Formats: sequence, C-alpha cells, structure tokens
Amino acid sequence: MEFTPESYSRDNLLQILRDYGITPTHQRMEIAHVLFSRREHLSADRVLALANGEHCETSKATVYNTLKLFLEKKLIREVLVDPTRVFYDANTTPHHHWYNIDTGELTDIHAADVQIDALPAAPSGMEVEAVDVIVRVRSATNERR
Repeated sequence: MEFTPESYSRDNLLQILRDYGITPTHQRMEIAHVLFSRREHLSADRVLALANGEHCETSKATVYNTLKLFLEKKLIREVLVDPTRVFYDANTTPHHHWYNIDTGELTDIHAADVQIDALPAAPSGMEVEAVDVIVRVRSATNERR
C-alpha cells in the first residue's frame, strides 16, 4: 500500500480496515486515523494522546491491543530504535530510517538510497522477510560525553 496521508480519510478508513480483515470499532477507527492522517512515526503513548485529544475515551490497553492487531495484519510496521523506544509506522512500503539521537525524531530514508550488496545465507529452513536499516545520527556540534 502506497503511503500518502491524503489518501486516508475517515470515510475510507472504514473500508481499509475491512480490507485487512479488521472489524472497524470506534476506537480502532480513531487509532487508524491518528496513524494514517499524518506523516509521523508515533510511539504508543503518542498514539494514545492523539487518539484521545481532549477527551479520554480510549484506554492504553486498547491502543496497545489495536497496534498489535494492525501489526499482525501488516497494516503498519513496528520500528525498534532501541529496547526502550518503539515507533509505529503507517508506511509499509520498503524503506529505512534516520534516528536523531538528540531529538528522538525518526524520519524515512527511501529504500533506493540504501544499497546492501549481500546478506548472509539465511539459516536452514528460514527465509529473509525484510531488512530494516536504522541510521543513528546526532548533531555534529554536540560534544560527545
């Protein structure tokens, strides 16, 4: 699915969820809208805050369960920056990421801009599903500690 935030409106999210075999509840629709209406990589806590806006209607457990469901159905990707930072990415096309250590911001790198010449052979009985590259950067003016 090509990621363009403009192509995801509340009107067509209902059908998108159904196309992925997901029952479109009110909370799932709100979470999907948060994920697909912007070009951002969001943590679960940020999804919760944006989904609830000014009114707390969606629980943290519902957000985590919905993100897990969206992952299982391959509607979103999970990007593990480090063991304590997980982002959810509505862009499921092949691409990689810049991770700004100073700001915590994650941005896309087009797949064509990264060249991987070879991978080791997968273990017996296994196949490579994907390769995710995360390039960690920091401001060149910051002193190393």
